[in-house]
Amino acid sequence: MSVSNLQAKPLGKRQQRVALIVIATAQLMLVLDDTIANIALPSIQREFSVPSSLLPWIVNAYILAFGSLLLFGGRVGDLFGRRRVFKTGLVLFTGASLLGGLGPNVESLIAARGLQGIGAALAAPNALALIATTFPVGKARNSAMAVYGGMSALGITVGVLLGGVLTGMLSWRWVFFINIPIGLGVLAGTGNLIEGQRNTGRLGTFGAITGTVALVALTYGVTRSGEHAWTDPVTVAAFIIAIAMLLLFLFIQTRSKYPMLPLWLLAERNRAGSYATMLFTGAGLMGTFYLLTLFLQQVAQFSPARTGFAALPFSVGIILGAGISSKLVERLVPRLVAMPGLLLGAAGMYWLSTLTVDSPYVGHVMPAVLLTSFGLGMSAVTMTLTAVHGVAEEWAGVASAVVNMAQQIGAALGLALFTTVSVTAADGKLPQAAMLLQQGGDPFIVAKAGEALTYGHTTAFGAGAALLLLAAILAGTAVNTRQRQQAGGVAI
Repeated sequence: MSVSNLQAKPLGKRQQRVALIVIATAQLMLVLDDTIANIALPSIQREFSVPSSLLPWIVNAYILAFGSLLLFGGRVGDLFGRRRVFKTGLVLFTGASLLGGLGPNVESLIAARGLQGIGAALAAPNALALIATTFPVGKARNSAMAVYGGMSALGITVGVLLGGVLTGMLSWRWVFFINIPIGLGVLAGTGNLIEGQRNTGRLGTFGAITGTVALVALTYGVTRSGEHAWTDPVTVAAFIIAIAMLLLFLFIQTRSKYPMLPLWLLAERNRAGSYATMLFTGAGLMGTFYLLTLFLQQVAQFSPARTGFAALPFSVGIILGAGISSKLVERLVPRLVAMPGLLLGAAGMYWLSTLTVDSPYVGHVMPAVLLTSFGLGMSAVTMTLTAVHGVAEEWAGVASAVVNMAQQIGAALGLALFTTVSVTAADGKLPQAAMLLQQGGDPFIVAKAGEALTYGHTTAFGAGAALLLLAAILAGTAVNTRQRQQAGGVAI
């Protein structure tokens, strides 16, 4: 523990404002990268002739690295200094953004997205921790937490709009290049952040590696099964590796004096139920947004910029759902908020499963998307609050990080599952429908390709509706606490 850190002088008002801008901007940049690349996917697919089964990895490489390494990034910050690790994460994220924008092929782009995710996993948990070290307890810290939470909601909207505008007006490469000036600006202001005390313990690198490999192998197995088969030797091998690495990860956590994931967090019924429900919620959020952007551009023939604006109801629904549920949880027990939210999400996704090639945007797509995202927004906030409720203050950061990790992992697995169902269903109607649609030519083939893609998307939405029904049942049975929650400054 450093004496200089203990004796750090509190910042003045001006420095606190600069520090808040630095942390909030970093959070905004990291969150918007969850969605900004989605709008650019059809453009990337056209330029590199990316197979539909490989396309989701441009998104999943970021989500998987980010989600699976969140706890590890927090531990690195605890041991080596939060500001130092925050800066390291920003440097890696910004450099990877440059590599992604310059990528000559899809393989290099996926690798760059993975590096972005690692950088985000180092920066994000330490950005939150730096609020505690930089701002004194009371109004200053509460205000900083509120702004930080607001950036999470704003990042979704900004990502949707910015992705569409940059891709439409400039190029898909600018959805990555835009991070460079932002990242450099944030790095320049990190001198206003207070390092804080360092903790003791071990890093747990082997645990981080086994956990990450397990998730990547599982996601790869699910994705590959859509292109080949569940009995394909490589698919089976991926699942075997995933199970083996997961068991090894759990074994390491039980034997470690400083576990990266304290398993006792999962022992309490309501907390475990909340984490499990967040997996489903993350799957619904990312799966819906991914298929929506593809449908609008590939089938409805929207431009990237128009798609960005057309996807706004998705963001609006999340923000409204989060805002309303944060008030309801103060008056109702969690499952009476989460269950209706998930049922609304399931209803909205079922509505999306009835889309046709000629479905109107205003009368069909927009209200269905709004309903889905509203319901999922209600569930996300409720389960986040329940997961951290009753946890001792010194473990609140870890409990919160596990919630975020569950949502990110759910997003990755959901994206893999939705893509598998969609590609399998579409290929059953017309193999390589997406590529044929992009190539144009024979109007008959183009029309058939559009119908095949629509069938694939709607089949996946139908599967998603069933998934959210299961989540609603899980939330209603596993989360049985009768304690009401306080919303505070929770972000999704």
